[in-house]
Amino acid sequence: MKTVRQVIATRTGPVLSVTSDTSVYDTLQVMADKHVGALLVIDAGELNGIFSERDFARSAVASPKPIKETPVKEVMTGKQYLITVTPKDTVESCLNLVSTKRIRHLPVMEDGKVIGIISIGDLVKETIEYQQFLINQLESYIQG
Repeated sequence: MKTVRQVIATRTGPVLSVTSDTSVYDTLQVMADKHVGALLVIDAGELNGIFSERDFARSAVASPKPIKETPVKEVMTGKQYLITVTPKDTVESCLNLVSTKRIRHLPVMEDGKVIGIISIGDLVKETIEYQQFLINQLESYIQG
């Protein structure tokens, strides 16, 4: 099975992120524009949290402030709760993490720096491709 490094290797461009002072509204706008379900929250090169659709849903109920006035740091999942992976981790181990921890996004860290993010969708896609590869190999073996 592939490693996280292999999954993110084909991606180009910077890792999408916002700062902790970015408003919830502006963060949601970036998420909508880029068609992503979460953004990393990075300040001065340091990963401080993640903001996901789930964070927004929970904050909509809990926060009385309008989203244009609420900084993302007030409603994000803070770094003390983040679960990260390394490029050496396997797709299988990441699937286990998202399943047991009930999360959808995993920041990828190397040498203390963010180098990417993978989602449950990325992991499922890779798993399906791997299973199809195995099926093709077995069919080829059986057919001789």
